[in-house]
Amino acid sequence: MFRWVAGPVPAGMAVDQVYGWLLDATGRVLIQDVGGGYNLPGGSPEPIDGNDPAATLRREAMEESQVTVSEVVHLGYEETQRAGQTVALVRMVGRVGQFLPRHPDPDGGRLFRRWMASLDDAPDLLGWGSFGREQAAAAGAVAEAWWGLPVWSPSAVASYRD
Repeated sequence: MFRWVAGPVPAGMAVDQVYGWLLDATGRVLIQDVGGGYNLPGGSPEPIDGNDPAATLRREAMEESQVTVSEVVHLGYEETQRAGQTVALVRMVGRVGQFLPRHPDPDGGRLFRRWMASLDDAPDLLGWGSFGREQAAAAGAVAEAWWGLPVWSPSAVASYRD
């Protein structure tokens, strides 16, 4: 069972994952083509991240999709149960700084393709239902207000960025 919370993670709640809606200058979001499905860049916090979700997102985006992330804003979290413990699956929005040449993810050796999609299409590609639509809307609101990105009418068509 998941519950979307548009706010900060409560003190004492473990953060199990951090994923990001990473937007390029044209207003498109980076979706990883994982072969048979799609996902946002992100993963589990590691000690090197220093208990900083933005550091986790930046590290995971580089490892998985070979992109730098220039700005990050917390959107909220999904609350769920794992091994009998309530944990947070943090969601953030960020700006793609630079696309670097692709290489396999050091954690598992997979090579993800980078699909750039509209925020309107992303929740259905991800299969995240109403929570995905809420997250995409929140990401779009931040990106439009803070960075002036054309998220509701991207200035480039959906395409691979490989």
